[in-house]
Amino acid sequence: MTYRYNIPSGLTSSVDRIKRLSNQVLEKYHDKFTTDFAENKKTLTQLAIVRSKGLKNEMAGYITKHIKREVDFKADAQNTEEIQEDATENIQDEENTPQEILVENQNPESD
Repeated sequence: MTYRYNIPSGLTSSVDRIKRLSNQVLEKYHDKFTTDFAENKKTLTQLAIVRSKGLKNEMAGYITKHIKREVDFKADAQNTEEIQEDATENIQDEENTPQEILVENQNPESD
C-alpha cells in the first residue's frame, strides 16, 4: 500500500515527544491545568523547565486539548445518565398510570 504523501519521520517522533512530556507533567500536576491555553502556558512555565518556546506552546496546547476532552467526556457521561434516568422515570410512570379499557358489550340486548 503506498501513500500519496510521505509522512516525515521526524514529525511523528516530535509528536510522540510532546505527548510523552505533556503526559508526564499531567500525571504530577493534573489539577493545576484548565481549559485555557494562556493559563496552561503560565502554569507550565512555573512547573517545568522548558527551554524552547515552541515546545512549551505545543505542550500547553496538547494539555489544553486533553483537559477539554476530559471535560466534554464527563459532560457527555452526565447527560447520558440524566437521559437514562428520565427514560426509566417515564417507563415507571407509564406502568403506574391506569389505562382506560374499552369494554364492548358482546351480547347486545335486544328490546
